[in-house]
Amino acid sequence: MNKAKKTPSISSSKNGNINIIGGQWRSRKIEVVDADGLRPTPNRVRETLFNWLQSDIFNSRCLDLFAGSGALSFEAASRGAKSIVQIENNAAAYSVLKTNVEKFAATQIQTIQTDALSYLKNAPKETFDIVFIDPPFGLDLVSQSCEWLEKNNWLAPYAKIYIETETHLTLQLPENWRLLKSKSAGEVAYQLFEYHKTTALVYK
Repeated sequence: MNKAKKTPSISSSKNGNINIIGGQWRSRKIEVVDADGLRPTPNRVRETLFNWLQSDIFNSRCLDLFAGSGALSFEAASRGAKSIVQIENNAAAYSVLKTNVEKFAATQIQTIQTDALSYLKNAPKETFDIVFIDPPFGLDLVSQSCEWLEKNNWLAPYAKIYIETETHLTLQLPENWRLLKSKSAGEVAYQLFEYHKTTALVYK
């Protein structure tokens, strides 16, 4: 996670931890580091997201770019995801993610400390069924992330891509990504897309 300008946002974390809201770890807490630009996805947004994904999450392979608090990773694992790779560049946030993985004995979660864009520029060892993109605001990281996901074939057929951004942000996305769901909460917009394989890469 890179540093970002302070941006008004909604938060579900007040005391250094957040609750998992569904699945086998429901109501258990994960620790959250106080780091610049880190915005844990609020409870009501996570609940909506995983309602959207309820028929896709079980036994899925997930990629959590800009993992931050790890809220999306742990929620996915709690609800039966087969494997999760979480990417986090911030050393303090990475350390807390590793602590939470050990606390939960979450062997299905792999945590990697690296820059998300640098990670995506590599050839993937596997494709992913679900990708979470929730970067720090103000750094124009979403469109670049989506471009590399597409260019380097990180996505499984009909993969779902969750994107959380500022409400005013205009996204540049591949035309073969179909918008499934879209909502906003305060100054945060969140959308779910579905990937469709195409031979031509065209951006909106």
